[in-house]
Amino acid sequence: MKYKRILLKLSGEALMGNRQYGIDPERLSEYAQDIKTITDLGVEVAIVIGGGNIFRGVAGASKGMDRVQGDYMGMLATVINGLALQSALENADVPTRLQTAIKINEVAEPFIRRKAMRHLEKGRVVIFGGGTGNPYFTTDSAAVLRAIEIEADVILKGTRVDGIYTADPEKDSAAIKFDYISFDDVLKKGLKVMDTTAFTLSQENNLPIIVFDMNKKGNLLKVVSGENIGTTVNL
Repeated sequence: MKYKRILLKLSGEALMGNRQYGIDPERLSEYAQDIKTITDLGVEVAIVIGGGNIFRGVAGASKGMDRVQGDYMGMLATVINGLALQSALENADVPTRLQTAIKINEVAEPFIRRKAMRHLEKGRVVIFGGGTGNPYFTTDSAAVLRAIEIEADVILKGTRVDGIYTADPEKDSAAIKFDYISFDDVLKKGLKVMDTTAFTLSQENNLPIIVFDMNKKGNLLKVVSGENIGTTVNL
């Protein structure tokens, strides 16, 4: 395996499958099996999931809701997704712990860095819910922050497209895919990989990001094995 410890970033929308909102149990089960494949090979896995399939603070704010209140609602949505993924992983016999940035002691451990690292060393998947615990920060920022804290080798951003393109490949058939691109070039070309705060934090800590298609079975194994799929963002 090329990577020993990874931080997998999944969007909330990824859990919807073909639904309009909510969680698709089949998609969850597929993800759990893919994650099991790599944990069985000794890869240490931490996960951050978004909450966009349930609620987005920004969307709430655009309709007149208080932004801070909306962001806290979004954090709770990520905990719901974390509980769902934890259940799917444990159904696949993968030991899993859910840690949250906001205290919900009945359903999850509070985030404690040393405890998280100990879980990883013992072969448990650790899901980080509740974002950073602060409004105005996205789950992208939470993913990079947690990846740095647990000393992950790489951030794997699982999406529904197979990498970073010159334009949106779903809208522009002439879009060209990058296999490798530097942090500086992403900024110069104005490409959307993560929000600016998250991206800058990753760049400053020399933490590579790989964007790949998580919905294609076996892709996660290929990425951690070092196969050239998706797009790698590095210095």
